[in-house]
Amino acid sequence: MPKSKRAKVVHLSKTEKKGKELSLKLFANVQEAADNFKHIFVFSVENMRNSYLKNVRAEFADSRLFFGKTKVMAKALGQTRAEEHLTNLSGLSPFLVGNVGLFFTNREPKDIIEHFAAYAQTDFARAGIPATHTFTVPAGVVHSRGGELAADDDVPLPHSLEVTVRKWGMPTRLDTGKVVLNEDYTVCKEGQILNSHQTALLKMFGVAMADFKIDIKAYYSSATESVTEIGAMEE
Repeated sequence: MPKSKRAKVVHLSKTEKKGKELSLKLFANVQEAADNFKHIFVFSVENMRNSYLKNVRAEFADSRLFFGKTKVMAKALGQTRAEEHLTNLSGLSPFLVGNVGLFFTNREPKDIIEHFAAYAQTDFARAGIPATHTFTVPAGVVHSRGGELAADDDVPLPHSLEVTVRKWGMPTRLDTGKVVLNEDYTVCKEGQILNSHQTALLKMFGVAMADFKIDIKAYYSSATESVTEIGAMEE
C-alpha cells in the first residue's frame, strides 16, 4: 500500500539547519558588502512587489541589495560599538526595524537619494491598504473601465462576468445580455481600508491604487565613518 503524502514526516532538525545556513550566509554576505562598498543605505518599501524589487536590482547591477531577516542584517553590521563591523556602523542599527533592507553602493549618496525620491511604480492595490481615491461605477450598462472612460470609448462588461461582480458586492443584473446597475455603486471611498472584494473589482476595472516606492531612511559612508539620517537632512 503506497504511503500517504499527508503522513510524510518532516524532520525539524533539517529545516532548522537550512534556516541557520541561510542566516549565516546572509550574515557573511552583508559583512562582505560592507567591506567592498563605500556607502550603505537603509531603505523601507511601500506596497512591496517582488517584480519591481527585481527591476531595482537589475538597474543597480553594480551595487548590492538585501531585503529580509532584519535581525540578521543588524547583527552583521553590529548593534553596539563593541559589535560593529566598521567604525560607527552601529549607528545604522536604530533604522533596521520593520520592513526594511540594506543597499550597498559606490554611487554618490546625492544621486541615490534623488533617484529613489522620484521613483514610483503604480500597481493594483492589495487588501489591507487604504484607497487613494473614491471610485464609483455609474448606473446603467456597466462598462469594462467602470465609467473611467466615455461610453463611446469603452466596451460593455461581458455578460459572463455578471455573476462574478455580483459575488464581489455589486448589485448588478442582466438585461438583454448586458450587465446593468440600477443606481450608482461606490466600490470604495478615499481613505477606506480595502478588502479582497474591493481590490478584485478595482483590478477588473483597471483602477490602480498602489505605488511601489523605496524610501531611504539613512546611510553610512566609510570615508567619513558617519551615519546620515535622511529626515534630518530634509529638515
